[in-house]
Amino acid sequence: MVESTVLVESLPTPAPEKGRGEEREKGSDFSELSRRIADAGLLRRRPLYYTVRFGAVALALAGGVAAFVALGDSWGQLFVAVALAVVFGQLGLAAHDLAHRQVFSRRRPSEAGGLLTANLLLGMSYGWWMNKHTRHHANPNHEEKDPDVSPDILVWSHKQASRATGLARFVGRHQAALFFPLLTLEGLNLSFNSFKALRSRAVKRPVLEGTLLVAHFVLYFGGLFTVLSPGRALVFLAVHQGLFGIYLGSVFAPNHKGMPMIEEGTRLDFLRRQVLTSRNVRGGVLVDAFMGGLNYQIEHHLFPSMPTPALGRAQALTEAYCAELGVPYHQTGLLASHREALRHMRSVGEPLRAAR
Repeated sequence: MVESTVLVESLPTPAPEKGRGEEREKGSDFSELSRRIADAGLLRRRPLYYTVRFGAVALALAGGVAAFVALGDSWGQLFVAVALAVVFGQLGLAAHDLAHRQVFSRRRPSEAGGLLTANLLLGMSYGWWMNKHTRHHANPNHEEKDPDVSPDILVWSHKQASRATGLARFVGRHQAALFFPLLTLEGLNLSFNSFKALRSRAVKRPVLEGTLLVAHFVLYFGGLFTVLSPGRALVFLAVHQGLFGIYLGSVFAPNHKGMPMIEEGTRLDFLRRQVLTSRNVRGGVLVDAFMGGLNYQIEHHLFPSMPTPALGRAQALTEAYCAELGVPYHQTGLLASHREALRHMRSVGEPLRAAR
Protein backbone atom coordinates (compact mmCIF):
# COMPACT_ATOMS: atom_id res chain seq x y z
CA MET A 1 0.00 0.00 0.00
CA VAL A 2 1.19 3.49 -0.83
CA GLU A 3 0.13 6.15 1.72
CA SER A 4 1.25 9.37 0.08
CA THR A 5 1.36 12.66 1.94
CA VAL A 6 2.34 14.87 -1.00
CA LEU A 7 -0.26 15.75 -3.62
CA VAL A 8 0.88 16.27 -7.17
CA GLU A 9 -0.77 17.68 -10.27
CA SER A 10 0.73 15.47 -12.95
CA LEU A 11 1.10 11.75 -13.07
CA PRO A 12 4.33 10.18 -11.88
CA THR A 13 6.40 8.15 -14.28
CA PRO A 14 5.18 4.56 -13.93
CA ALA A 15 7.58 2.45 -11.95
CA PRO A 16 9.67 -0.06 -13.88
CA GLU A 17 8.05 -3.44 -14.22
CA LYS A 18 9.79 -5.80 -11.87
CA GLY A 19 10.16 -9.54 -11.96
CA ARG A 20 8.27 -10.08 -15.21
CA GLY A 21 9.34 -11.24 -18.63
CA GLU A 22 9.26 -8.98 -21.66
CA GLU A 23 6.54 -11.22 -23.11
CA ARG A 24 3.88 -9.44 -20.99
CA GLU A 25 3.43 -5.88 -22.16
CA LYS A 26 1.74 -3.18 -20.10
CA GLY A 27 -1.44 -3.50 -22.13
CA SER A 28 -1.99 -7.02 -20.78
CA ASP A 29 -1.62 -6.10 -17.11
CA PHE A 30 -5.34 -5.47 -16.67
CA SER A 31 -6.18 -8.76 -18.39
CA GLU A 32 -4.24 -10.68 -15.77
CA LEU A 33 -5.97 -8.85 -12.92
CA SER A 34 -9.33 -9.37 -14.60
CA ARG A 35 -8.64 -13.11 -14.79
CA ARG A 36 -7.85 -13.25 -11.08
CA ILE A 37 -10.99 -11.30 -10.21
CA ALA A 38 -13.18 -13.53 -12.39
CA ASP A 39 -11.62 -16.70 -10.97
CA ALA A 40 -12.53 -15.45 -7.48
CA GLY A 41 -16.18 -15.15 -8.55
CA LEU A 42 -16.34 -11.44 -7.76
CA LEU A 43 -18.28 -10.40 -10.88
CA ARG A 44 -21.38 -12.53 -10.29
CA ARG A 45 -24.66 -10.78 -9.48
CA ARG A 46 -25.78 -10.43 -5.84
CA PRO A 47 -29.60 -10.23 -6.02
CA LEU A 48 -30.17 -10.91 -2.31
CA TYR A 49 -27.83 -8.11 -1.28
CA TYR A 50 -29.53 -5.56 -3.51
CA THR A 51 -33.00 -6.74 -2.52
CA VAL A 52 -32.18 -6.17 1.15
CA ARG A 53 -30.32 -2.89 0.57
CA PHE A 54 -32.86 -1.30 -1.77
CA GLY A 55 -35.70 -2.60 0.39
CA ALA A 56 -34.17 -0.90 3.44
CA VAL A 57 -33.83 2.39 1.55
CA ALA A 58 -37.44 2.13 0.33
CA LEU A 59 -38.65 1.53 3.88
CA ALA A 60 -36.60 4.48 5.14
CA LEU A 61 -38.10 6.71 2.43
CA ALA A 62 -41.63 5.56 3.25
CA GLY A 63 -40.97 6.09 6.97
CA GLY A 64 -39.65 9.59 6.33
CA VAL A 65 -42.70 10.54 4.27
CA ALA A 66 -45.04 9.07 6.90
CA ALA A 67 -43.27 11.02 9.66
CA PHE A 68 -43.49 14.19 7.57
CA VAL A 69 -47.26 13.82 7.18
CA ALA A 70 -47.80 12.83 10.83
CA LEU A 71 -45.82 15.74 12.32
CA GLY A 72 -47.66 18.39 10.34
CA ASP A 73 -46.70 22.06 10.57
CA SER A 74 -44.04 21.67 13.25
CA TRP A 75 -40.38 22.61 13.71
CA GLY A 76 -39.85 18.94 14.49
CA GLN A 77 -39.87 18.51 10.70
CA LEU A 78 -36.23 19.60 10.71
CA PHE A 79 -35.32 16.16 12.08
CA VAL A 80 -37.25 14.65 9.17
CA ALA A 81 -35.32 16.91 6.78
CA VAL A 82 -32.02 15.60 8.13
CA ALA A 83 -33.16 11.97 7.89
CA LEU A 84 -34.47 12.42 4.35
CA ALA A 85 -31.18 14.02 3.29
CA VAL A 86 -29.46 10.74 4.20
CA VAL A 87 -32.18 8.74 2.43
CA PHE A 88 -31.78 10.87 -0.71
CA GLY A 89 -28.03 10.26 -0.56
CA GLN A 90 -28.67 6.52 -0.44
CA LEU A 91 -31.07 6.84 -3.38
CA GLY A 92 -28.29 8.56 -5.30
CA LEU A 93 -25.98 5.64 -4.56
CA ALA A 94 -28.70 3.22 -5.67
CA ALA A 95 -29.11 5.09 -8.97
CA HIS A 96 -25.32 4.93 -9.41
CA ASP A 97 -25.26 1.15 -8.99
CA LEU A 98 -28.20 0.72 -11.37
CA ALA A 99 -26.46 2.85 -14.01
CA HIS A 100 -23.37 0.64 -13.81
CA ARG A 101 -25.48 -2.54 -14.18
CA GLN A 102 -24.29 -3.81 -10.85
CA VAL A 103 -27.85 -4.83 -9.98
CA PHE A 104 -29.16 -6.17 -13.31
CA SER A 105 -27.07 -7.45 -16.18
CA ARG A 106 -29.58 -6.30 -18.81
CA ARG A 107 -30.04 -2.71 -19.97
CA ARG A 108 -33.84 -2.42 -19.76
CA PRO A 109 -34.35 -3.19 -16.05
CA SER A 110 -31.25 -1.14 -15.18
CA GLU A 111 -32.59 1.84 -17.10
CA ALA A 112 -36.12 1.49 -15.71
CA GLY A 113 -34.79 1.35 -12.15
CA GLY A 114 -32.47 4.27 -12.82
CA LEU A 115 -35.22 6.47 -14.26
CA LEU A 116 -37.56 5.80 -11.33
CA THR A 117 -34.84 6.31 -8.72
CA ALA A 118 -33.03 9.29 -10.24
CA ASN A 119 -35.76 11.21 -12.05
CA LEU A 120 -38.88 10.48 -10.01
CA LEU A 121 -37.44 10.11 -6.50
CA LEU A 122 -34.41 12.43 -6.66
CA GLY A 123 -35.28 14.99 -9.33
CA MET A 124 -32.10 14.28 -11.32
CA SER A 125 -31.91 13.24 -14.97
CA TYR A 126 -30.70 9.65 -15.24
CA GLY A 127 -29.70 10.03 -18.90
CA TRP A 128 -27.76 13.27 -18.36
CA TRP A 129 -25.94 11.96 -15.28
CA MET A 130 -25.13 8.61 -16.91
CA ASN A 131 -23.64 10.35 -19.96
CA LYS A 132 -21.52 12.59 -17.73
CA HIS A 133 -20.44 9.76 -15.42
CA THR A 134 -19.51 7.46 -18.32
CA ARG A 135 -17.15 10.14 -19.66
CA HIS A 136 -15.64 10.49 -16.20
CA HIS A 137 -14.96 6.75 -15.97
CA ALA A 138 -13.30 6.70 -19.40
CA ASN A 139 -10.85 9.50 -18.51
CA PRO A 140 -10.72 10.14 -14.76
CA ASN A 141 -8.96 13.38 -13.76
CA HIS A 142 -8.18 14.20 -17.39
CA GLU A 143 -8.07 17.99 -17.66
CA GLU A 144 -9.74 18.04 -21.08
CA LYS A 145 -11.98 14.98 -21.03
CA ASP A 146 -13.28 14.41 -17.49
CA PRO A 147 -16.41 16.54 -16.90
CA ASP A 148 -15.93 16.17 -13.13
CA VAL A 149 -12.75 18.27 -13.25
CA SER A 150 -13.76 20.72 -15.93
CA PRO A 151 -13.30 24.29 -14.65
CA ASP A 152 -16.65 25.77 -13.74
CA ILE A 153 -16.50 27.81 -10.55
CA LEU A 154 -13.81 25.52 -9.11
CA VAL A 155 -10.38 24.85 -10.62
CA TRP A 156 -8.44 21.62 -10.26
CA SER A 157 -4.98 22.38 -11.67
CA HIS A 158 -2.60 25.33 -11.97
CA LYS A 159 -3.27 25.37 -15.71
CA GLN A 160 -6.99 25.78 -15.11
CA ALA A 161 -6.31 28.44 -12.48
CA SER A 162 -4.17 30.42 -14.92
CA ARG A 163 -7.10 30.53 -17.36
CA ALA A 164 -9.81 31.28 -14.78
CA THR A 165 -11.87 34.43 -15.23
CA GLY A 166 -14.85 36.05 -13.55
CA LEU A 167 -16.56 34.07 -10.80
CA ALA A 168 -14.19 31.09 -11.17
CA ARG A 169 -11.21 33.36 -10.59
CA PHE A 170 -12.77 34.84 -7.44
CA VAL A 171 -13.96 31.51 -6.01
CA GLY A 172 -10.70 29.79 -6.98
CA ARG A 173 -8.77 32.00 -4.57
CA HIS A 174 -10.75 30.67 -1.61
CA GLN A 175 -12.12 27.39 -2.99
CA ALA A 176 -10.79 25.18 -0.19
CA ALA A 177 -12.70 27.24 2.40
CA LEU A 178 -15.77 27.54 0.17
CA PHE A 179 -15.93 23.89 -0.92
CA PHE A 180 -18.32 22.55 1.73
CA PRO A 181 -20.56 25.66 1.72
CA LEU A 182 -20.84 25.29 -2.06
CA LEU A 183 -21.81 21.62 -1.65
CA THR A 184 -25.04 22.73 0.03
CA LEU A 185 -26.17 23.79 -3.45
CA GLU A 186 -25.17 20.54 -5.18
CA GLY A 187 -28.61 18.91 -5.03
CA LEU A 188 -30.25 21.95 -6.60
CA ASN A 189 -27.40 22.18 -9.11
CA LEU A 190 -28.01 18.59 -10.24
CA SER A 191 -31.71 19.31 -10.74
CA PHE A 192 -31.00 22.55 -12.63
CA ASN A 193 -28.55 20.82 -14.97
CA SER A 194 -31.00 17.96 -15.43
CA PHE A 195 -33.71 20.25 -16.78
CA LYS A 196 -31.13 22.08 -18.86
CA ALA A 197 -29.93 18.79 -20.37
CA LEU A 198 -33.39 17.85 -21.64
CA ARG A 199 -32.63 19.89 -24.75
CA SER A 200 -29.28 18.20 -25.34
CA ARG A 201 -28.26 14.93 -26.97
CA ALA A 202 -27.21 13.57 -23.59
CA VAL A 203 -30.85 12.72 -22.83
CA LYS A 204 -32.28 10.17 -25.27
CA ARG A 205 -35.84 10.26 -23.88
CA PRO A 206 -36.41 13.92 -23.03
CA VAL A 207 -40.22 13.67 -22.84
CA LEU A 208 -40.17 10.71 -20.46
CA GLU A 209 -37.37 12.12 -18.33
CA GLY A 210 -38.90 15.58 -18.29
CA THR A 211 -42.27 14.18 -17.22
CA LEU A 212 -40.69 12.25 -14.35
CA LEU A 213 -38.71 15.32 -13.26
CA VAL A 214 -41.82 17.49 -13.24
CA ALA A 215 -43.72 14.81 -11.31
CA HIS A 216 -40.95 14.77 -8.70
CA PHE A 217 -41.06 18.50 -8.09
CA VAL A 218 -44.86 18.67 -8.11
CA LEU A 219 -44.91 16.04 -5.34
CA TYR A 220 -41.93 17.54 -3.50
CA PHE A 221 -42.99 21.19 -3.44
CA GLY A 222 -46.66 20.30 -3.27
CA GLY A 223 -46.04 18.26 -0.13
CA LEU A 224 -43.85 20.92 1.46
CA PHE A 225 -46.22 23.84 0.98
CA THR A 226 -49.36 21.80 1.71
CA VAL A 227 -48.19 20.43 5.04
CA LEU A 228 -45.95 23.30 6.19
CA SER A 229 -46.33 27.04 6.44
CA PRO A 230 -44.29 28.95 3.81
CA GLY A 231 -41.55 29.86 6.32
CA ARG A 232 -41.15 26.32 7.67
CA ALA A 233 -41.31 24.92 4.14
CA LEU A 234 -38.40 27.10 3.04
CA VAL A 235 -36.34 26.16 6.10
CA PHE A 236 -37.09 22.46 5.49
CA LEU A 237 -36.03 22.89 1.86
CA ALA A 238 -32.75 24.56 2.85
CA VAL A 239 -31.86 21.93 5.47
CA HIS A 240 -32.87 18.96 3.32
CA GLN A 241 -31.24 20.06 0.08
CA GLY A 242 -28.19 21.51 1.83
CA LEU A 243 -27.40 18.33 3.76
CA PHE A 244 -28.20 16.17 0.72
CA GLY A 245 -25.61 18.12 -1.30
CA ILE A 246 -23.01 17.81 1.45
CA TYR A 247 -23.66 14.07 1.67
CA LEU A 248 -23.17 13.60 -2.07
CA GLY A 249 -20.01 15.71 -2.05
CA SER A 250 -18.62 13.83 0.95
CA VAL A 251 -19.08 10.57 -0.94
CA PHE A 252 -17.73 11.59 -4.33
CA ALA A 253 -15.03 14.18 -3.50
CA PRO A 254 -12.62 11.79 -1.69
CA ASN A 255 -12.44 9.51 -4.72
CA HIS A 256 -10.32 11.62 -7.11
CA LYS A 257 -9.94 15.18 -5.84
CA GLY A 258 -6.29 15.86 -5.07
CA MET A 259 -5.08 12.82 -6.99
CA PRO A 260 -2.81 13.22 -10.04
CA MET A 261 -4.28 15.01 -13.05
CA ILE A 262 -3.80 13.69 -16.58
CA GLU A 263 -2.70 16.23 -19.15
CA GLU A 264 -3.41 16.00 -22.86
CA GLY A 265 -0.84 13.75 -24.55
CA THR A 266 -0.14 11.56 -21.50
CA ARG A 267 -0.23 7.90 -22.48
CA LEU A 268 -1.26 5.35 -19.87
CA ASP A 269 -2.75 1.88 -20.16
CA PHE A 270 -6.20 1.24 -18.68
CA LEU A 271 -5.01 -0.17 -15.37
CA ARG A 272 -2.60 2.66 -14.59
CA ARG A 273 -5.02 5.34 -15.77
CA GLN A 274 -7.63 4.13 -13.29
CA VAL A 275 -5.36 3.25 -10.34
CA LEU A 276 -3.09 6.30 -10.38
CA THR A 277 -5.96 8.81 -10.46
CA SER A 278 -8.17 7.15 -7.81
CA ARG A 279 -8.06 7.02 -4.02
CA ASN A 280 -9.54 4.36 -1.75
CA VAL A 281 -10.99 5.28 1.64
CA ARG A 282 -10.62 2.94 4.61
CA GLY A 283 -13.04 2.81 7.52
CA GLY A 284 -14.81 -0.52 7.80
CA VAL A 285 -18.54 -1.25 7.74
CA LEU A 286 -19.70 2.29 8.59
CA VAL A 287 -17.70 3.91 5.79
CA ASP A 288 -18.82 1.14 3.41
CA ALA A 289 -22.46 1.94 4.21
CA PHE A 290 -21.98 5.72 4.15
CA MET A 291 -20.20 5.69 0.77
CA GLY A 292 -22.13 2.81 -0.75
CA GLY A 293 -18.94 0.96 -1.66
CA LEU A 294 -17.47 3.94 -3.53
CA ASN A 295 -14.74 4.03 -0.93
CA TYR A 296 -13.29 1.17 -3.01
CA GLN A 297 -12.90 3.65 -5.85
CA ILE A 298 -9.90 1.98 -7.48
CA GLU A 299 -11.68 -1.36 -7.78
CA HIS A 300 -14.90 0.34 -8.87
CA HIS A 301 -13.09 2.11 -11.70
CA LEU A 302 -11.37 -1.06 -12.81
CA PHE A 303 -14.59 -3.13 -12.64
CA PRO A 304 -17.56 -0.71 -12.82
CA SER A 305 -20.18 -3.47 -12.97
CA MET A 306 -18.83 -5.33 -9.94
CA PRO A 307 -21.53 -5.58 -7.21
CA THR A 308 -20.81 -3.55 -4.10
CA PRO A 309 -20.35 -6.47 -1.65
CA ALA A 310 -17.54 -7.92 -3.80
CA LEU A 311 -15.42 -4.78 -3.76
CA GLY A 312 -13.78 -5.51 -0.40
CA ARG A 313 -12.35 -8.81 -1.58
CA ALA A 314 -11.37 -7.26 -4.91
CA GLN A 315 -9.46 -4.57 -3.02
CA ALA A 316 -7.07 -7.09 -1.47
CA LEU A 317 -6.42 -8.76 -4.83
CA THR A 318 -5.92 -5.44 -6.61
CA GLU A 319 -3.58 -3.98 -4.02
CA ALA A 320 -1.43 -7.11 -4.06
CA TYR A 321 -1.34 -7.13 -7.85
CA CYS A 322 -0.34 -3.46 -8.02
CA ALA A 323 2.48 -4.23 -5.58
CA GLU A 324 3.67 -6.94 -8.00
CA LEU A 325 3.71 -4.41 -10.84
CA GLY A 326 5.22 -1.57 -8.82
CA VAL A 327 2.15 0.60 -9.51
CA PRO A 328 1.39 3.14 -6.72
CA TYR A 329 -1.85 2.27 -4.94
CA HIS A 330 -3.23 4.93 -2.60
CA GLN A 331 -5.74 4.55 0.22
CA THR A 332 -6.27 6.51 3.40
CA GLY A 333 -8.91 7.33 6.03
CA LEU A 334 -12.07 9.36 5.37
CA LEU A 335 -10.94 12.52 7.16
CA ALA A 336 -7.45 12.26 5.68
CA SER A 337 -8.95 11.95 2.19
CA HIS A 338 -10.80 15.24 2.67
CA ARG A 339 -7.65 16.88 4.01
CA GLU A 340 -5.75 15.80 0.93
CA ALA A 341 -8.47 17.08 -1.40
CA LEU A 342 -8.74 20.44 0.40
CA ARG A 343 -4.96 20.81 0.54
CA HIS A 344 -4.82 20.28 -3.20
CA MET A 345 -7.59 22.82 -3.80
CA ARG A 346 -5.78 25.38 -1.68
CA SER A 347 -2.50 24.73 -3.50
CA VAL A 348 -4.17 25.13 -6.90
CA GLY A 349 -5.70 28.43 -5.81
CA GLU A 350 -2.39 29.87 -4.59
CA PRO A 351 -1.46 31.58 -7.91
CA LEU A 352 -4.85 33.30 -7.93
CA ARG A 353 -4.32 34.60 -4.40
CA ALA A 354 -0.80 35.75 -5.25
CA ALA A 355 -2.07 37.63 -8.34
CA ARG A 356 -4.46 39.84 -6.38
